[in-house]
Amino acid sequence: MIQQPPPFNRSLLHPRYWLTWFGLSLLYLLVLLPYPVIYRFGTLLGRFSMHFLKRRLSITQRNLALCFPDMSKTDRDQLVKKNFEAAGLGLFETGMAWFWPDWRIKRWSSISGLEHLQQAKLKYQNQGVLLVGLHFFTLELGARIIGINIPGIGVYRPHNNKVMEWIQTWGRLRSNKAVIDRKDLKDMVRNLKQGEIIWYAPDHDYGPRNSVFVPLFAVDQAATTTGSYLLISMAKAAVIPFTPHRLANGKGYQVIIQPEVENFPIGNKIETAAFMNKLVEKQIIGAIDQYMWLHRRFKTRPAGQPSMYN
Repeated sequence: MIQQPPPFNRSLLHPRYWLTWFGLSLLYLLVLLPYPVIYRFGTLLGRFSMHFLKRRLSITQRNLALCFPDMSKTDRDQLVKKNFEAAGLGLFETGMAWFWPDWRIKRWSSISGLEHLQQAKLKYQNQGVLLVGLHFFTLELGARIIGINIPGIGVYRPHNNKVMEWIQTWGRLRSNKAVIDRKDLKDMVRNLKQGEIIWYAPDHDYGPRNSVFVPLFAVDQAATTTGSYLLISMAKAAVIPFTPHRLANGKGYQVIIQPEVENFPIGNKIETAAFMNKLVEKQIIGAIDQYMWLHRRFKTRPAGQPSMYN
């Protein structure tokens, strides 16, 4: 499956999109700067944003308290600070993923474990590979780094803003084959059975529909998608986790691709979701400060239980 970049439509120049175009143009110009400057500016922006993104700050603090109740307040406050620095950098990393040429991506990144993906693609030519990534701030850049080496297909939520939808699709197709709406399970299974690599993120709360409640860290009932069960059981796909790490002190990025997960349980939806959450936990711990803690991961609760957020 090879998807062509979306054609530009004059309707995207409508005045309602001028502010969006201004923001994208500014982002494009900023990511032309040397990476050490981007790194410094991004961390400062993230740290400063803590003073006015009060709602996101509260959600981040609450998520960390729920997941790591034994963590000291001092350590948690330090982690929150680092997480907002990562959020500021994440904005620029998205621009880097969309706008940087291949040579610049390669200069500031490395990849380990690529052989695991190569071997699985050869082994599962009629089943495909489910490349499990998470919602780190580096997710766009991680997908670009892998795509330069082995192009795959991304699963995503189409953007409501037509300009943002156009630019993100264009950016993601620079080094990957296609993108698929996350609701289009049939197309995902079809591509897996054709031996494709599907980039898949099972870590967000996607609402009560098609979810089960299983443990995630210290939260014993976290709404978790049943999509993992459906994809793996229907396509018999290989499961390979990966994590994009931002290296300290502006030294670049390393994508770590792990070996295929052996004996992934697909007996039932709850068993599969619980096992997937264990994989999610391991990946998050590997880059805990770079994970998107600012989303309400536990917004969906079992019937009759109160919200975990104020």
